[in-house]
Amino acid sequence: MNYTLHQLRIFLEISQNKSVTKTAEKLYLTQPAVSIQLKNFQDQFSIPLTEVVGRKLFVTDFGMEIAEAAKKVIEEVDAINYKTLSYKGKLTGKLSISVASTGKYVMPYFLSEFMSEHKGVDLIIDVTNKTKVLRSMERNEVDFALVSVLPKKLKVNSVELMENQLFFIGSTKLKVDKKNIKKNLLEDLPLIYREEGSATRNAMENFISKNSFPVRKKIELTSNEAVKQAVLAGLGFSIMPLIGIKNELHNSDLQIIPLKGLPINTTWCLIWLKSKKLSPVASAYLDFIKSKKELIIKEKFDWINEF
Repeated sequence: MNYTLHQLRIFLEISQNKSVTKTAEKLYLTQPAVSIQLKNFQDQFSIPLTEVVGRKLFVTDFGMEIAEAAKKVIEEVDAINYKTLSYKGKLTGKLSISVASTGKYVMPYFLSEFMSEHKGVDLIIDVTNKTKVLRSMERNEVDFALVSVLPKKLKVNSVELMENQLFFIGSTKLKVDKKNIKKNLLEDLPLIYREEGSATRNAMENFISKNSFPVRKKIELTSNEAVKQAVLAGLGFSIMPLIGIKNELHNSDLQIIPLKGLPINTTWCLIWLKSKKLSPVASAYLDFIKSKKELIIKEKFDWINEF
């Protein structure tokens, strides 16, 4: 046996994601690199670790046992690294955050300085939809979550970060008389929705229902970026967070179409379970957010006031 720590990390991710593509994205590697490392790792065992059925990858029972062992090895190695750094007086450990998908345009700016100051902290960010964000928090799998709507069923503490505004947008290729907006605007071109479980989708549906807009056609896409590209191509209109379309507005590729009742205003909040005992790293990050958030908003998000 001559497997490496790198191979253990890759196989552990594969066992969790059941996908070479997702593993490559998560570890910032190419798909061929992940496939090669998986093959090299598999070659050291006479029993299959994975199998492909109908083009879908499955981890065998033996593979899951190896993944569990790999997890323990990696945790021990991380513990050694953290202890070494802690003896040098440095803050060490992991910081895990689950982020609602459009929050990916916000969260990095509230992390960069903290991560730069604390080299011994490992950051894990999971970007997904609101439903999965809350599920990971409910299962106590993360330290914090970034959401634009506070959960009703979970007992959480929260810190407000910044305002989240959602506008009705379309491609500048589409000629729209902004001075004479009619309710039948959406009868010719589809309204482009996010998937079920998305906070943006919920806000959109509430607005459309409240204002009785006739929507004949719908397109559903599973990411904010996919929705933006579809709107850019002129496939239809959507209601999107301003935070995610900065460049497209500045380049005049997208236009904000004024509708009564818009923008929809919510607030990005960092939340954590009231029952959770925060680690030293999580506590330090919370202190950082409380002391630096206003400065970060002023320096990084002042452009929002243009719209």
